[in-house]
Amino acid sequence: MNRVVVAAPCSGSGKTTVATGLMRALRRHRVRVAPFKVGPDYVDPGYHALAAGRPGRNLDPVLVGEDRIAPLFAYGSHAADVAVVEGVMGLFDGRVDTEHGFGSTAHVAGLLAAPVLLVIDARGQGRSLAALLHGFRGYDATVRVAGVVLNQVGSARHEEVLRSACAEAGLEVFGVLHREPDLQVPSRHLGLVTAAEHGAAAERAVETMADAVVAGVDLEAVLNLAADTAPLSVRPWSPTDEVAPPVGRAHPVVAVAGGPAFTFGYAEHAELLAAAGAEVAVFDPLSDRTLPEGAAGVLLPGGFPEDHAAELSANAALRAEIGRLAHAGRPVHAECGGLLFLLRELDGLPMCGVLDATAGMTDRLTLGYREAVATVESSLYPIGARVTGHEFHRTVVVPRSGAAPAWRWRDFDGTAVAEGFVTGGVHASYLHTHPAGAPLSVRGFVERCMS
Repeated sequence: MNRVVVAAPCSGSGKTTVATGLMRALRRHRVRVAPFKVGPDYVDPGYHALAAGRPGRNLDPVLVGEDRIAPLFAYGSHAADVAVVEGVMGLFDGRVDTEHGFGSTAHVAGLLAAPVLLVIDARGQGRSLAALLHGFRGYDATVRVAGVVLNQVGSARHEEVLRSACAEAGLEVFGVLHREPDLQVPSRHLGLVTAAEHGAAAERAVETMADAVVAGVDLEAVLNLAADTAPLSVRPWSPTDEVAPPVGRAHPVVAVAGGPAFTFGYAEHAELLAAAGAEVAVFDPLSDRTLPEGAAGVLLPGGFPEDHAAELSANAALRAEIGRLAHAGRPVHAECGGLLFLLRELDGLPMCGVLDATAGMTDRLTLGYREAVATVESSLYPIGARVTGHEFHRTVVVPRSGAAPAWRWRDFDGTAVAEGFVTGGVHASYLHTHPAGAPLSVRGFVERCMS
């Protein structure tokens, strides 16, 4: 698979603009693009999906293990001509509590043997860029920094100076993007506004990014770079191999919340549910008054329900139906935003009332990977199961856990933490997990739906 990684020295350099614009620009030329994002991000893959016309997928060695990265990449690249992988943070920034940048863009680029295009925010930089590029190019000999895309270039003279600096560092310039306020995508308390919420404006933003890339980036040179890679000798990941169901079992309907309020999910989740024997039925809690017919279980992924709390609260019929299903002991899996929807109240507004707890917005961002242990048996995990998950929220739930917490872990300072709720068939927690990293939890959930 031809492939290229779009990285940067730091966050805010323009990776999303270049990667998303590149995906759409290539698609305009009838090139089939497989889009990927390094790390646990949910927002960028939504824009990638718009740009490429196929699901945006994540590559996160922390959540799924480094041995699954190449197989997941091969699976997600099926029937594509080229893969574009957008990095996370700075090129060498990985999990903060491990050495050697585990989970970084550089780590993933190495696992894929992929060349790296470095996006440079050129504001306030001239010849000093040569020193920065020398450092990034020579820092890790296993990472192939192959070229540069200059972003936020101010003038023709500025471009000339920057090109000279890149030549000093021995790096080719693949493109130049000049300062353009229209390339900004609206942001909120957790980053970009999701593509599903941004609607037609998100499509226009993607087209604007593509226009900038078409005007400023040498697409043929990028494709030639992506083709200058060794073949990956790897068997593609297979959801069926992971969770194949027993022959002859029923196919329960699993209702999966979607729409603008619940956009934080991984494409592999629905694929694993289907491979395990479920019939996946997506519903929108903002507009659908009932669950899909015959729903035997419910999946409530993350998202921004706090920004849609009034509309969710107004849908009393759906809230009541979810409550009845949960109280009947049916399986309900809720992560982060899904957890908030199950509470008694969110910012003072009634929610489903499945869990006797409330939540509200704060000014504090809770962010980071967690090594968690299941404290009780649930519809997903046996007691003692260990997972790596990720927290990403500004809300606070009171109390933080129920009588039977979903998870226990130790914080960065060693403090013991009990978090989440397990009651009946409900498993609800702030912790985001990647189902490809724990596929048997998906099979267990579907089997519980069959009973």
